[in-house]
Amino acid sequence: MTESVTRNEQGFVVDAALLGSVFGIDPAEMPELMRRNAITSRSETGIEEDAGQHRLTFFYQGRALRLTIDDTGQILKRATYDTSR
Repeated sequence: MTESVTRNEQGFVVDAALLGSVFGIDPAEMPELMRRNAITSRSETGIEEDAGQHRLTFFYQGRALRLTIDDTGQILKRATYDTSR
């Protein structure tokens, strides 16, 4: 499995294979699911003691993947959790 996060002018890009492996989705389906807002995301930028870190959270069908990354896109922490409560 590829665990790749890169950064471009628009922000961070997470490899579809990483999201697909967590949510049980074929990576090729990812763009359409995101266009339909079936997969949503939130991006947060750390401040003070968390400066230089970013938290990317993806939501799909009652599950979430949270990636904590540095400015280069290196994954520092990874967590999945249930959001259906």
